[in-house]
Amino acid sequence: MASRFSLPEDDLSCAVCCDVFKDPVILSCSHSFCKACLQEYCRGKAGKECPVCRRRSSRADPPCNLVLKNLCEAFLQERSRRDSGESEERCNLHNETLKLFCLEDKQPICVVCQASRKHKNHDCCPIDEAAQDHREELQTVLKPLQKKLKVFNEVKEICDETAKHIKSRAQSTERLIRKEFEKLHQFLREEEEVRIAVLREEEEQKSQMMKEKIEEMSREISSLSDTIRALVGELRAEDISFLQNYKSTVVRTQCTLPDPHLVSGALIDVAKHLGNLQFRRKKKVESGFWCLSLWCVSHCDAYAYDVGGDIRYKVESPPRPDIQLTLRKKPQRIRVKLDWDRGTLSFSDPDNNTCLHTITHTFTERVFPYLLNECALQPLRILPGKAS
Repeated sequence: MASRFSLPEDDLSCAVCCDVFKDPVILSCSHSFCKACLQEYCRGKAGKECPVCRRRSSRADPPCNLVLKNLCEAFLQERSRRDSGESEERCNLHNETLKLFCLEDKQPICVVCQASRKHKNHDCCPIDEAAQDHREELQTVLKPLQKKLKVFNEVKEICDETAKHIKSRAQSTERLIRKEFEKLHQFLREEEEVRIAVLREEEEQKSQMMKEKIEEMSREISSLSDTIRALVGELRAEDISFLQNYKSTVVRTQCTLPDPHLVSGALIDVAKHLGNLQFRRKKKVESGFWCLSLWCVSHCDAYAYDVGGDIRYKVESPPRPDIQLTLRKKPQRIRVKLDWDRGTLSFSDPDNNTCLHTITHTFTERVFPYLLNECALQPLRILPGKAS
């Protein structure tokens, strides 16, 4: 009889079938019976009559006795568990109680097994001693696994924070990039979109890389957790069950997972996106291939950009006629300034800030400087100017 129940089995048995109650119902006289037994007993009778005291019940459909039903179900479960435990504690070969543990074959045996050929001259010890020794052995394996699980959880937490930081850093970097590009004119808008696209690509790549790392950590944590739960379950098991599963348990505890490492280069490289922007902006402004550009031309008395010839200068702008210019002072440098939006190309003397000539035109395509030097005495030098 199960020790957790103080009631004898007779108190949980139906008076009709003499078995443990199944779906018990209670009559007005306080007697209980199996629902099927009561229906069978009252079949053909005028009303519900108690099989014990013969008292008639006023209710045609007696209620279920829930308390008794729960007690019976618990009793049956306990009896089933007890019967199962008793069968496991006996030797399958000799039907004797398993009291010994063979240290060589690593399995519980009975006294008959000890004298048999299979275990003859093998070292044996009592079941409880073997269980205690093997529990201590597995306990030493459990601690490193728990420590490794802690490390994996810590690394996963860092990876989770890194994934959030990637998103946050990408957003903050985007704001910085946009702030830098706000300092430029319309001709740098295209460059801004290029840099944003590069940032998006890096964010996507590194987010995907971190996502894969997190998934890998989750899988390994799940594997370790399953192993630890199984190991803890075995440590709490009964001695016989524990020793019977000991070999397979030891195999499961052989963890081959390497220690986790953080992903290098996982964060957004802000310096890569921002560090070269000012340099690129300066080079593009000085290159003169954008909307507003200027050049300074140092020339000799011959031809420079079709400017030259004694003290007379002329401007050619086909199909317009040539324009002759007369200057009071020979300029040492000539500044060429293009305003693409306003459609003007100006020539000026940067030393005294005097405009020499301005050409107007409606530009529809990119404009590039073409400088020709026909002076054999002095080279033509192109000097970068400062954009205002």
